[in-house]
Amino acid sequence: MQKLVYVVFSLLALIPLPILQGIGSIVGRLGYYLATNERKRTTRNLHFSKLAANDQQAEKLIKSIFAETAKSGLELSIAWTRSSKHIVSLFKEVHGWEHIEEAIACNHGLLLITPHLGNYDLAGRYLSEKLPFPLTAMYRPPKISWLESIMNNGRVRDNGYTAPANMQGVKQIVRALKNKEATIVLPDQVPGEGEGVWATFFGQPAYTMTLASRLAVMPKVTALFFCGERIPHGRGFALHIAPLEGTLNGNREHDAQIINNNVEQWVARFPSQYLFGYNRYKSRKARPTN
Repeated sequence: MQKLVYVVFSLLALIPLPILQGIGSIVGRLGYYLATNERKRTTRNLHFSKLAANDQQAEKLIKSIFAETAKSGLELSIAWTRSSKHIVSLFKEVHGWEHIEEAIACNHGLLLITPHLGNYDLAGRYLSEKLPFPLTAMYRPPKISWLESIMNNGRVRDNGYTAPANMQGVKQIVRALKNKEATIVLPDQVPGEGEGVWATFFGQPAYTMTLASRLAVMPKVTALFFCGERIPHGRGFALHIAPLEGTLNGNREHDAQIINNNVEQWVARFPSQYLFGYNRYKSRKARPTN
């Protein structure tokens, strides 16, 4: 099965990007009608965000979200099987690279933070290829065990490495930052019980990881948000990089809220490319009482 999936991915990756994304758009539109539970969750989460002015606009945006999510899935074939140089060629715009250069000039470790927004796999590969030192991305192992080796084979190459979302992986990330290297963390993954705090996300209580903020306050670490935006009509991608907004003070609840505030701002910029179907509000322990 693993070899068969890799062959399928390799073949998909040969399809020109505009056509591949066109297929994704069709698959996503079908998913809107067939994946009832996913549509309900997406509708609920989008409602919390208040990013749609009315029901008509919300329905249009939800259909776009399904299309963009399907595109992301098909684009994994490129991220995991095509060469780094090919992936770099897909990025037509880069905004904010000066923030990377400033961190390097200061001899800081780079904490690169990205939500489930745009194509973070392709953006991560671009960053890994362009940075002058290794980049280690933290990941949560997929539920399908044999898919993990395909994923890691696609990510652990050239200057890129991975770290599992467990204690061993956290130590690996901390070591990379201390060595003045780069790391990637997704801040909107729901942490395990006891590994997060409650903070609001689009006005709703969400169990939120503290790892991103704890890493961000390490000495000589620069925290930057980034996003690999999908440019319309199959024209490629744009990489956006910007400093974390707000002041972290070491308080877990305060800092988790700062991280969530930043994620909200990025989602508001590219709402159709956010994974609104992700169960961001699932509980890991009892919700806080008012």
